[in-house]
Amino acid sequence: MKLHSTIERIDAIDANLSGSSFENVNLSGARLSDVKLSDAVISNACLGNVKISDANLSGLSISDCRLDGMTIEGVAVVDLLAAYKKGQA
Repeated sequence: MKLHSTIERIDAIDANLSGSSFENVNLSGARLSDVKLSDAVISNACLGNVKISDANLSGLSISDCRLDGMTIEGVAVVDLLAAYKKGQA
């Protein structure tokens, strides 16, 4: 199924959308619950103010991203990275 240039609300329940492609899609305000994104690739995405909880982030890789304002368990990521880099010196 292809959706092109559409403004619709989609409710997908117990759906298998593996292998799907989303390009230039606005998912602002979307709610993702019990979702599997294993092996997904996310690029050129605006994830500002996204809340992630009760998630398995093992193997997650973040690179070439703007991190200001990002926190993990309430700790600023830029501070964590600065402390790490300082310890590496």
